[in-house]
Amino acid sequence: MVSTIEAPPWFERALDTPYEKCEVEVEGCPIRYLLWGEEDKPGLLLVHGNGAHAYWWSFIAPFFLDHYRVAAINLGGMGDSGYRERYRARTFAAELMAVCEHAELGQRPIIVGHSFGGFISLKTGTLYGDQLTGVVLVDSPVRPPDYQWEFDPRRTPIRPKRLYPDRETALGRFRLMPPQDCQNDYVLDYIARHSVIETEGGWTWKFDDQLFKHFKRSNMSEELASLKCRVGVIYGQDSDLMNQDIVDYMFEVLDQNVPFVAIPEAHHHLMLDQPLAFIASLRTLLAEWRHSRPLRGS
Repeated sequence: MVSTIEAPPWFERALDTPYEKCEVEVEGCPIRYLLWGEEDKPGLLLVHGNGAHAYWWSFIAPFFLDHYRVAAINLGGMGDSGYRERYRARTFAAELMAVCEHAELGQRPIIVGHSFGGFISLKTGTLYGDQLTGVVLVDSPVRPPDYQWEFDPRRTPIRPKRLYPDRETALGRFRLMPPQDCQNDYVLDYIARHSVIETEGGWTWKFDDQLFKHFKRSNMSEELASLKCRVGVIYGQDSDLMNQDIVDYMFEVLDQNVPFVAIPEAHHHLMLDQPLAFIASLRTLLAEWRHSRPLRGS
């Protein structure tokens, strides 16, 4: 993939913002993450989606450094982190909390998770909610128990990886999953270049294609209802995953004190479709949290 659109100045400035590459071991697996900002500021942890990596956030994170110390994790089995023999939601949650501690994100950090990363953020909130300020679910649909949707539990959400003869051929095969169009070629090009790795025999994707072989989905509707920390929801108005029925259900499970923000002209991968609108929405949500008291559970 070669970008046909020149990246705008804001994007280049964001990528030029200094950051550190860090690593912490969690249950025998090296978990790598990116870190921006100063110590002694409140912490913000960014969690990518299925098969993705920390660099999905590297042009987003710098916009939050006025108020936060920001980390972006590579979940186990994805990005630059190590592989495991078996993956569990509780283990992913432990990875998030370990990065929060290792990165010195302070007391009661905020976790922002996109798609599958939102589900892991939700699990983390149910297990460690008393240690968090809140979680923000970014286009992470929590469906009603009786919701009819096309899901075959025998099929893995990650397809078997292929080997490509060279890096450029691999980059040319980069696609968003679930599939969608994205007009910002400069973003796709950047993400793709951090998605591949050279191995014996050629180039392939960084993620572990066995990740969901034994992975069990938890009851996310129960977890959503049991959250004790703050929660916010941001979603793409044109997302195929977050339709109005699902949004209404999540709103009913939560309550009127939970912010729901729809990003216009955005699909599931909304931070790629409308990055500046997403940044503005998340900054507004977090600013409201800084200047108000939580009402849920009161």
